Amino acid sequence: MELYNYLKQYPNEKGYYEKYGGSFLSDELIPAFEEITAAYQAICHSAQFIAELRRIRKEFQGRPTPVYHCERLSKSIGSGTCQIYLKREDLNHTGAHKLNHCMGEGLLAKYMGKKKLIAETGAGQHGVALATAAAYFGLKCEIHMGEVDIEKQAPNVTRMKILGAEVVPVTYGLKTLKEAVDSAFEAYARDYKEAIYCIGSAVGPHPFPMIVRDFQMCIGQEAREQFLDMTGILPDAVVACVGGGSNSIGTFVPFIGDPVDIYGVEPMGKGSEVGNNAASITYGKKGILHGFESYLLQDENGEAAPVYSIASGLDYPAVGPEHAMLHDMKRINYGSVTDEEAVEAFFKLSRLEGIIPAIESSHALAFAMRLAKERKKGAILVNLSGRGDKDIDFVVEKYGYGDCL
Repeated sequence: MELYNYLKQYPNEKGYYEKYGGSFLSDELIPAFEEITAAYQAICHSAQFIAELRRIRKEFQGRPTPVYHCERLSKSIGSGTCQIYLKREDLNHTGAHKLNHCMGEGLLAKYMGKKKLIAETGAGQHGVALATAAAYFGLKCEIHMGEVDIEKQAPNVTRMKILGAEVVPVTYGLKTLKEAVDSAFEAYARDYKEAIYCIGSAVGPHPFPMIVRDFQMCIGQEAREQFLDMTGILPDAVVACVGGGSNSIGTFVPFIGDPVDIYGVEPMGKGSEVGNNAASITYGKKGILHGFESYLLQDENGEAAPVYSIASGLDYPAVGPEHAMLHDMKRINYGSVTDEEAVEAFFKLSRLEGIIPAIESSHALAFAMRLAKERKKGAILVNLSGRGDKDIDFVVEKYGYGDCL
């Protein structure tokens, strides 16, 4: 399907991507989300808003981020002539792709006259990005984060606090990303007249999956143009990690009408048993969570099942509704990578290319390395969605310096 027609068709006016998506809200929050939808529909067609966002991306974020050819990595994995390229979102200001939608959401909040940004975070990158946006626009910021992730991602917690954000520890349940979203929604319900909820992925009630996708599409748009300029052709395959799905949907959609294979990589964690992974497309079924309908890992009662991944930004029990639709359409292939495979890729990229990747991004890289060995020729473009500064203490504590891998 041609990209323009695809974007016009999905989502529909009720926020559905075929049978996924929608908006399942309390009566109290329906007007708040209608206000957000109307405001976004107004500004996304505003030349002034678009010009300001482009200026911010260029002068503040440092966009466009480059595409980089991993010559030594490609040669080392015994993949014949297959070459691996990276879209370097780790070089985006704050170290990950998250700022792409956070600056857009901050600009939207200013347009709406809101005074506060509320959000959840898992790996901390969304929290850092939103705290950065709040500081830039002169807004208050409240970030909800599970206690487990606060301990794992201490450097990012420090960054959020330095930037002026209030970090709210979430102490119930598994104390990770799902509970952080629960807590942030509750806070937003109490304060929606003064605040805006800036969800951290392409999930949640309409219009958030659409808003996040639209702001993140700069990744794929830039990468497509850059790769063509570098090589004269398109990549044979495009790969990105998938938790909720923000970096991946922003990478994938600009390639949707091209003759390119697309792969989303889920976290298999420790294995296929319930509670040992967060592979919601692989093992989930249709269900409702946090105000939207999509693939959901469920327990015997139909509730969200416990999930796990070494990557705090991927341990979410559902996936964005657009990913669910694209899976059913068979336009995107979804595979998985274990903790151990991700950690091996983490060290390999660090040692061979001098780039320390986020452990989330390492899932995509590990899959691309596997794919390169299978294909033996062509080119694979990987979205390196973030840098690994936030992960180094945790990884070294658990795996040393990778010498045993």
